[in-house]
Amino acid sequence: MSLFPKLFPAMIDAVDATIKQNSESVTELDQAIGDGDHVTNLQRGIKALKAKGEEISALDWADALQSIGMVSMSAIGGASGSLYGTLFIAMSKAAKGQELSVSTFAEAFAQGVEAVKRRGKADAGEKTMLDVYIPVADYLKQAEANSTPLPEILEQVCDTANQGMEATRDMVATKGRASFLGERTRGHIDAGAKTAELMICAIASVLAK
Repeated sequence: MSLFPKLFPAMIDAVDATIKQNSESVTELDQAIGDGDHVTNLQRGIKALKAKGEEISALDWADALQSIGMVSMSAIGGASGSLYGTLFIAMSKAAKGQELSVSTFAEAFAQGVEAVKRRGKADAGEKTMLDVYIPVADYLKQAEANSTPLPEILEQVCDTANQGMEATRDMVATKGRASFLGERTRGHIDAGAKTAELMICAIASVLAK
């Protein structure tokens, strides 16, 4: 855990690669029940973060999270920009003055997810990226309490994200543009949940190496 944020450039490169690799399929998901611009907006934020990669890597973890949040909020734009900005800025506040460990990261991530829930006025089961982030936050707290070894955490956190993403397929959207489609959203994976899962697994793979 002490290597973060020195590993940030590698992590953002991995995120960039997985979003590019899956851009067509995710856009198809978004076009089915959303605006169709989710990947474009996300890639704009990723490009801005890559440009600041070395600068962010020189910061302590709380300041790095703050910087990631500010860049995300300004560069991604739209609902995703606001929510990702909120996630990282809230994590930064929780991280301030704390030594980085599985325990402090789990708590910071949980605080970030709670902030996203408040900002989006959303919760689990509403077919959003929170259907990935909430179970991941819960798993990290559980893993910390059980003193789970880091390699196992990194493997399981990707599985947890995948399960959360897949669960959105059978949900009816109640937030955002998709909510206007009602029952017609059932049977489609939420694009925001899919990119959340892709990014979590990409970051976990870098940390595992």
